Amino acid sequence: MTASAAEHAETADLPRPIRVLVAKPGLDGHDRGAKVVAAALRDAGMEVIYTGLHQTPEMVVAAAVQEDVDVVGLSILSGAHMTLFPKVLELLREAGRDDVLLTGGGILPREDAEALHAQGVGRLFGPGPPTPELIAYIRSWAREHLRP
Repeated sequence: MTASAAEHAETADLPRPIRVLVAKPGLDGHDRGAKVVAAALRDAGMEVIYTGLHQTPEMVVAAAVQEDVDVVGLSILSGAHMTLFPKVLELLREAGRDDVLLTGGGILPREDAEALHAQGVGRLFGPGPPTPELIAYIRSWAREHLRP
């Protein structure tokens, strides 16, 4: 089975492609990891929108609503994760999009990731996780939550 055939088989039970917004909020200017993740998600058959650098939480949520995404992935290396994740989550809820999975990665102490999870943020990934792990997480979430 080819790689694309295997990927299709893994998403065949989904009603449609998963739409993911990858964003770099805040002042962090390093986006290589976010671009690698975006490419991996796209190669896995997901529809990916990459917002680019220096996005405000309001810009991220506006793009998420406009693009009607299922997942928002934030890449934060600046240490502002305890401010940015809760703000994006709050704005998603205010926009009536509490059905969106908010996940992400960066330099995140385990205690902070646990505190964010308790607030409603999905699984968070540290630096350098294998992209197949992230893809499997999003697909697993989508099997339970994706709407047609």
